[in-house]
Amino acid sequence: MFWETKFQRMHRSCNNVPIWWEKQGFFSPEQHSKQPHAVDKYFSLCIPPPNVTGTLHLGHALTVAIEDALARWRRMQGYKVLWLPGCDHAGIATQSVVERKLMREQGKCRQDYSREEFLKQVWRWKNQKGDEIYYQLRKLGASLDWSRACFTMDPGFSGAVTEAFIRLCDSGLIYRSEGLVNWSCALESAISDIEVDSKELSGRTLLSVPGYEQKVEFGIMVTFAYPLEGQQGEVAVSTTRPETMLGDVAIAVHPDDPRYKNLHGKHCRHPFTERLLPIVTDSMVDMAFGTGAVKVTPAHDHTDFMLSQRHSLPSLTVIGGNGIMTSDCGQWLEGVKRFDARERVITALMERKLFRGKKEHPMSLPICSRSGDVIEPLLKKQWFVRCQEMSRKAVQAVEEGDLQIIPHFYTKMWKSWLSNISDWCISRQLWWGHQIPAYRVTLENSKDTEEQEQWVWGRSAAEARQRAAVKFGVNPDAITLTQDPDVLDTWFSSGLFPFAMLGWPQQTEDLKQFYPNSILETGSDLIFFWVARMVMLGRELTGQLPFKQVLFHSLVRDKYGRKMSKSLGNVIDPLDVISGVSLERLQEKVREGNLDPRESIVAMEAQKKDFPKGIPECGTDALRFALCSYKAQGEDISLSVSHVLSCRHFCNKMWQTVRFTLATLHDASLPTSLAETYPLSSMDRWICSRLHSTVQQCERGFESYELHTVTSALHSFWLHSLCDVYLESIKPVLKGEGCCSEEQRDRERQVAASVLYHSVSISLALLSPFMPFLTEELWQRLLPYTDSDGTSRSLCVQPYPKTSQLEHWCFPKEEADFSLVEEVVRVARLLRAQCQLTKERPDLWAVCAPDQAETLLRFRSAICTLGRISALHLHCPEGGFTDSPPPPTASAVGVVDHSLCLHLSVQNGINADKQRALLSQRREKLASKLNQALACTQKPNYTEKVPDKVRKDTENKIAAMEQELKNIEDQLLALEDTRKEV
Repeated sequence: MFWETKFQRMHRSCNNVPIWWEKQGFFSPEQHSKQPHAVDKYFSLCIPPPNVTGTLHLGHALTVAIEDALARWRRMQGYKVLWLPGCDHAGIATQSVVERKLMREQGKCRQDYSREEFLKQVWRWKNQKGDEIYYQLRKLGASLDWSRACFTMDPGFSGAVTEAFIRLCDSGLIYRSEGLVNWSCALESAISDIEVDSKELSGRTLLSVPGYEQKVEFGIMVTFAYPLEGQQGEVAVSTTRPETMLGDVAIAVHPDDPRYKNLHGKHCRHPFTERLLPIVTDSMVDMAFGTGAVKVTPAHDHTDFMLSQRHSLPSLTVIGGNGIMTSDCGQWLEGVKRFDARERVITALMERKLFRGKKEHPMSLPICSRSGDVIEPLLKKQWFVRCQEMSRKAVQAVEEGDLQIIPHFYTKMWKSWLSNISDWCISRQLWWGHQIPAYRVTLENSKDTEEQEQWVWGRSAAEARQRAAVKFGVNPDAITLTQDPDVLDTWFSSGLFPFAMLGWPQQTEDLKQFYPNSILETGSDLIFFWVARMVMLGRELTGQLPFKQVLFHSLVRDKYGRKMSKSLGNVIDPLDVISGVSLERLQEKVREGNLDPRESIVAMEAQKKDFPKGIPECGTDALRFALCSYKAQGEDISLSVSHVLSCRHFCNKMWQTVRFTLATLHDASLPTSLAETYPLSSMDRWICSRLHSTVQQCERGFESYELHTVTSALHSFWLHSLCDVYLESIKPVLKGEGCCSEEQRDRERQVAASVLYHSVSISLALLSPFMPFLTEELWQRLLPYTDSDGTSRSLCVQPYPKTSQLEHWCFPKEEADFSLVEEVVRVARLLRAQCQLTKERPDLWAVCAPDQAETLLRFRSAICTLGRISALHLHCPEGGFTDSPPPPTASAVGVVDHSLCLHLSVQNGINADKQRALLSQRREKLASKLNQALACTQKPNYTEKVPDKVRKDTENKIAAMEQELKNIEDQLLALEDTRKEV
């Protein structure tokens, strides 16, 4: 089994090739000056830094495949390329993992350690697991400059984070204030928007919540009444969170709502706290929602908080950071968990006869993606970034063309989000991360209270002390400083990545050479959380945009279109696709993870269904090529392992082609140079022109970042044009067959061998950015036959093929005419099959127009070889060229392009009735399949429900079936005409 041997050998070489590439320094920009084809241009980008303690999944693999293809392409074009690796410390994610590990292994929580002791545990975990991602990246063939690898908690990067905070504070863009934040009670920390998942509930739903033994009920709207003060009557309000009613400070109604016109300015009495609640009017109230009157709880609802600011209402926090009801609720609820308090509040309302009912209610429930906890909006004093002016500049950069967003349709989303952005909370109540370089100031004999706290910031405690002394006009020794225990949001530090990784704030050589980055490539889900913040911070801190272009790719989903999720069991490690993995090992990984036991069972059942025999070994190149073959700039990608397997078969075909080429070169003299290779035959000219067109398609696809068009062009050229057509057609030539002189046959054989060699060699270079391992291995085998000067060491630093090198290989007429040749070959083979001819090579007559005859004459030899016919006779009834009498009456008849009639001669005559029966049978089967396909397209909401790719595939199949049915009708008509003539 040649292929299996080669495939295994390829994987063994995969372990060594990256090491060799790195040792040779091929991925370092310093290599640029050694390249003969170097140009005075640079190309720089940074990898979106993955979480240091995580592992890469197929979404990361897509990022790597795209970015590495771009980096390798530019490097082969002679650019000075810097692709920087890095990892993010991932504050919440990493701390959560370590906390769970300590609880599982030692039965201890974070609070059982001092901050310093806990951080030592995190660093130990990071050092154990942190290299796993770099190992995965190397296995994926990422051509990163590993000597410049960056970690966001490295001293240099941490210094950049501190510097950024200080500068933004000094310019007034960072401030401390009380604001409403997304709070995870399980983590006891504020979290960013990206760490909040929205769970859509259609109605009553029981959900597991951390810290609760029993499931908690959600998706219920509760209605209760507030008694009017000083008069008879009540105002009923509805809420999905009745436990927050202890924090109500007002009731709001729409000013135009006739139901409450006479209650404007009146008050209601709170039944449990006896507070008076004013009835205020606000046009933002939805009269159609619930009763039209809404309770106002500023400390626990974002909408209510904004409303309270418009009406100068107070805020009352009734749920603490740990999810426990506070003392402001009264003794009957103080210390009770928030969802237990919900039931107590409803019971108390019933007892006071204020409960007015409940009903199911569709709702969106915010869930912490890290802990699974239900998010609690809480009012906290935090550090915020003023975003209004920075976001305006970010929008302006796109509108004025300074920043290009690809695909363009994201520009509308960019403008919409940034035009409505609120200030950004950057405080996180964690221990792992960059501790905020801000210090609370206490002066001697001062009365510092929570309401009148005083803060300074500095690059060190000494600088902060000096700043405080100047600010308050006191002796530095009279100052006590307490550093804020919170850390900065991870997105703050990762927002500095494009320039901090190059040494900012120092003016390093890397920063001078490679900033701004040429491009940022990342998933479309990070457009706001990371990309927008990089643009805002980069422009503010460096005076320049951090990159010139942003390229977004779609999300990778499973074959069912579902988002990748550990709980669904569809998160796949790229290494498992590369090397293969058993079902047992897949399930073992689930058990080793941090999933809830119930989720683990669901995940393992899903794995058993999708991968009953595990995942077969596919190889790095097959995975990369498969990922790049999807249209990344559009709909989400539904990746299936079967598609990767088909790309593995493509790898197999490449091995076989190179083996054939090497055998050909072994039997021939050395191939002529590319510039000296001029094709002789029509088939030579056709394949040369096809290669020229393919190079042109690659150039256009890369320039527009439409990588799927590049992979499609290369796949089509290698499999169809090169293997299926050209290789088959030149086998007689390579064997020296033919009726011409021996000298002519030798020349044809030499030219065909040279054309084949250059076609394969150039194709390997074209494929190199996508399939670096396989193409390197095969190119090295072809290297002895090259006319190089001996300096060629690796394919990855060879010049990328250009159409300008192949102008003498451009034959557009040959390409245009070959479509007729392909159809003739296809119909000839179809006729052979219909006549059940397996070994015989009958003659074929083509009754055609003069221009068609001219084309067929040029490709006659190839048609005979590919169509497996003995001879091709041309007959033109209209006059002009003809080299044979009319076709025999006893023949199988086929039609090409509704105008060219083919007659296949069969020994001992032809059973026309049998051929007619076979065609009729085929027509019936096709008609049935066509009707089924058409019925699917006519189902209700077909356009809305079915993805574009599936619809296009279906349309193509329908078109193909309709064309084949038309051809069968033409053949049946031709048979009938022949019968009448007889």
